Amino acid sequence: MGFIPGVVPVSVQRASAVLAAAGAWDTDPEEVITPGCSHVTVLCRYVRGGAAGAFDIRIEVSEYSTDAGTLGVGIWHDVSIEQLGAFAAGADVASDLQRSGHITYTATGAAAESVAYELQLSGIERIRIGARESGNVGAPGTLEIVCSLTPADGNGWGQA
Repeated sequence: MGFIPGVVPVSVQRASAVLAAAGAWDTDPEEVITPGCSHVTVLCRYVRGGAAGAFDIRIEVSEYSTDAGTLGVGIWHDVSIEQLGAFAAGADVASDLQRSGHITYTATGAAAESVAYELQLSGIERIRIGARESGNVGAPGTLEIVCSLTPADGNGWGQA
């Protein structure tokens, strides 16, 4: 693949469709191949199925390619969150780190809503994003997820 300035590659991670019933996670999320990328912007478009609609996304990353001969090809990691400890001059600081698990977005109205979430990709070969209805699980909404990739050189991609 060659580079063309200003061209940003996008990948449909989840085609626009109604989320699974009863708050079940997507069974087989698509993988986005990300070598050579510095960031991915996760673009979500959601239409709630009923009042109190909300969705969760679970972002997982892998440092391994899809090459079947690669050791560890089946290993996935949850993204994490960090809470920095209180700073005190002249003393070490202890911070907390844990898996994020999932990110929740609650709809503010009945119309389609779009949100974006950016993730830095340092040494990441693949990502996958599972989704579920977490608000009104009896009336799941419709969700589309598109990933916009930023190449490490920042110039954009395209076929040369």
